[in-house]
Formats: sequence, C-alpha cells, structure tokens
Amino acid sequence: MAQYFRVHPENPQLRLIKQACQILDEEGIIVYPTDSSYAIGCRIGSKNAMDRIRNLRKVDHTHNFTLMVRDLSEVSNYAKIDNEQYRLIRATTPGPYTFILPATRQVPRRLQNPRRKTIGLRLPDSPIAQCLITELGEPMMSSTLILPGEELPMSDPEQMRDRLEHDVDLVIDGGYCGIEPTTVVSWMEDQPSILRYGRGDPAPFS
Repeated sequence: MAQYFRVHPENPQLRLIKQACQILDEEGIIVYPTDSSYAIGCRIGSKNAMDRIRNLRKVDHTHNFTLMVRDLSEVSNYAKIDNEQYRLIRATTPGPYTFILPATRQVPRRLQNPRRKTIGLRLPDSPIAQCLITELGEPMMSSTLILPGEELPMSDPEQMRDRLEHDVDLVIDGGYCGIEPTTVVSWMEDQPSILRYGRGDPAPFS
C-alpha cells in the first residue's frame, strides 16, 4: 500500500523529502507535484521501476521519459547543447518547459527515444521537485501522471492515493499544482520548434 506524505509546497519538510528519496533508492516509484502537473518518477538506474511506470500508464518502450534535473550544470551531462541553446534554456528555466535534445553517451539507451536518440530534460520551478532532485543527488526519471483512457493528468492527491495505492509506493500531496502540460521545445534542427504548446510561454523560441 502506498505511503502518503503531505508536504508544504513552498517549504518542503526535509524529513519527508529524505524518506521519499529512500523509497526511490529502494527502486520505488513516487507521485509528486511539479510546476505544471503531478508526475510519477523513479531513479534513473531502476529498470524495474521504469517498467512499473510503463505498465501503470500502459505505454510501450517508445514512450519518452523526461529527466528532471537540478540546474543547468547538469544539462550538458545528458544532452548535447550549443551556446545559443544554453542561453535560451537559462533564460526560461526553472519553468514549465520540456526540452528535446540529442542525448549524450551518459544517458542509458533505454531512456532515449529509440529512433532519434534524444532525451527530454526539465528544470522544474517547484520547491518540492527541486528538493527531491537535490536530495537524490542525481536527475529523476519522470513521466506525467496521465492514466490510461484519460486525456488530462490527475490533480487531486487524495484521489491519487485511493486509485493508485497498490500501484505506487508513495504519493506526495503538495496541493493543487495544475493540469496544464509543459511546453515542449525540440532542438533537433538548427532552430527550436514547438512540439506542444503548454504552460510555458513559447515566445522566446519563436
């Protein structure tokens, strides 16, 4: 049965954050709030947890997971970026954007798009998400909490607890954080292109 933590959205309790990271260390999966909607996450190296997320969301191996990173210093470890890309990402993050970039060799193959060899990266503007990633000491593999047959992510943590109590290991209740997805920016060509319009302002990439 899933544990349930109520965490302050602006001043997360470090004791609860540490407990959440211990669950991640033990190959658990957690539901947590971001700056756009609730997401489900696990450690990068946990294939079992990744398979559980795929099974929960009913997606196949081509589904794009996103790496939640702490700051810009980590981006170049996982994605190939040039000076212009770095400048625009720095100007718009932390924020509700997902950036699709060519993956470096440090990214496990199972996390990459199998055809394009790309990775999605996020720098969320969420104290809870940032605290989790910082305490974990590495990026967290993440996917939006959209269940099979639904078009929008779940938004009520108590409903998440009731519906997912046997499917996840922890639900972090950080209050309502919205249901609008991130704006997805692809940099597979010379110029950025918007793959999905969401909460993030697309103007800087036009």
